[in-house]
Amino acid sequence: MGQLIKREHIADFVEKLHKSGKTVVATNGCFDILHVGHVRYLQKTKSFADYSIVLLNSDKSVRSIKGEGRPINNENDRAEILCALSCVDYVVMFDEDSPANLLDEIKPDVYTKGADYTMETLPEADIMRKNNTKVEFITFVEGKSTTNVINAIRQ
Repeated sequence: MGQLIKREHIADFVEKLHKSGKTVVATNGCFDILHVGHVRYLQKTKSFADYSIVLLNSDKSVRSIKGEGRPINNENDRAEILCALSCVDYVVMFDEDSPANLLDEIKPDVYTKGADYTMETLPEADIMRKNNTKVEFITFVEGKSTTNVINAIRQ
């Protein structure tokens, strides 16, 4: 079972993992209404390292990115659900629109992002290069998205 870690502690925690010879993979997202696409993405993410960390957009961050009416589930509920997954070791929340600063602080060995990005379009690419972080792009499950789930409920 995963664990929620406060932002101010995560960099030191990851440094200790690295010093003990463990590898860390990070990913980020809103994970508002968890669906099979999320689960497969997180399972694949975990396969790249000893420990996986989900950088979770806070409610403030989700509203900024997705607009009013989102998130559907609050940040504490989303964090608890993610922590219940065996493929998620740690969750840390952030308030910014981008996880760039947090990624620069924790310096994961691997960073995963959806395959709709490339290194040329990845906003965090410069930080990944600076910290020598390997980037893995993961293909989404066709037709599975939070927006699709919300639209199906509305219909």
